[in-house]
Amino acid sequence: MVGRILQPEIKSFIDARNFTALRELFSEMPPVDVAEIILDLPEDEQVIIFRILPHALAADVFEYLDVEAQQQLLRGMAHEQVVAILNEMSPDDRTALLEELPSAAARQCIQLLTPEERKIAQSLLGYPEGSVGRLMTPDFIAVHEDWTVQQVLDYVRTHGRDRETLNFIYVVDDKGKLIDDLRMREFLLRPLTTLVGDIMDRSFAHLTVNEKQGDALTIFRKYDRAALPVVDSANVLVGIVTVDDMLDVAEEEATEDIQKLGGLEALDEPYTTISLPRMVKKRASWLIVLFLGEMLTATAMQGYNGEIEKAAILAMFLPLIISSGGNSGSQASTLVIRAMAVGELKLQDWLSVVRRELQSGISLGLILGAIGFLRIALWQELHIFNYGPYHWLVACTVAIALVGVVLWGSLAGAMLPFLLRRCGLDPATASAPFVATLVDVTGLLIYFNVALYVLRGTML
Repeated sequence: MVGRILQPEIKSFIDARNFTALRELFSEMPPVDVAEIILDLPEDEQVIIFRILPHALAADVFEYLDVEAQQQLLRGMAHEQVVAILNEMSPDDRTALLEELPSAAARQCIQLLTPEERKIAQSLLGYPEGSVGRLMTPDFIAVHEDWTVQQVLDYVRTHGRDRETLNFIYVVDDKGKLIDDLRMREFLLRPLTTLVGDIMDRSFAHLTVNEKQGDALTIFRKYDRAALPVVDSANVLVGIVTVDDMLDVAEEEATEDIQKLGGLEALDEPYTTISLPRMVKKRASWLIVLFLGEMLTATAMQGYNGEIEKAAILAMFLPLIISSGGNSGSQASTLVIRAMAVGELKLQDWLSVVRRELQSGISLGLILGAIGFLRIALWQELHIFNYGPYHWLVACTVAIALVGVVLWGSLAGAMLPFLLRRCGLDPATASAPFVATLVDVTGLLIYFNVALYVLRGTML
């Protein structure tokens, strides 16, 4: 929005080569707004903007760009500017960029860092991919319990300018082990002579360097924190993770789950940039599995050819029966997967889910069954379609089958995520198409077996 409003003015400054006015304009704006404006400009003009920005502001703006835009800008910048931006970037954002670069390019970028920043970058990249260690930053404020409030505030004034956040102060012992974390307000509201040890309650939440980022997201939700300390195996404080990093993790996990729920592998790249061969590969694997699964439906139908020939009317309701089961299963699996993702459901909760889905499945099945029964009866009475002399039996067959199929779909859709979690797999793999395919085959068996029972001696 801001970019579109200022774009004509920015364009006129660029055309007139009035770089002083451009620098003044951007210096008064928040970095996130500058990043938004830059993304709306052509690539050559993006590079121009970055060349006129002060190094510190350029680094801040650079951090708000996505990795693709960052890589594109690095290719167009002068060597000196690349060096300045990489060294000014916060360690966690720089790690996110380096791990997305090709290995050769990442090594070149690391060589451009100062010895101190290179040591930090190599340390963070040394942690396992997907771990908290890759997200953390070593820029935090740590104090000792024998300090006074006055000493803490003086230390913050001296060393706090380049720290990731000043909302939390971390208390460590002489070996660097974390013993507490305190909010800054605790220091601002206490007398200056108060000792840190008198403020501490030694109750705090923390993360470990090798912890999975998804697990860290759960801890952030639980404690509702803006930042959490990160410790190593010896409980030494080595960094902090802030909520903005967790928001990126949450977005990545949600994107991956949505893609899996759609019946494909997680893309791992933006839709707009992934190559066609990789896109086809990601989508084809699941489509093949689902296609082979649907072939079982055709095989099952072949076993009921005789019944279909005797009562062809049954084939009319196949799409209705099968889709209802698949839809109920997809609903149940989506609800359970989401509840698992936000920590509402654990493995041990499966029995309570069974009870709930039994009630829900029967209720939903009765609703759809009643609608199906009334539809057949109404069409018959209004002479819209003639279902034959046994139309009441056909209506009962459809109604009973809908109850059974919807109930089965709800149970299957709800239990499949639990089964996958129990096997150590991602519950999101229980995608809507996968559940629908599973229920299609079993729904067919339920439908024709109900028909054999209800219509035996009449149409069959």
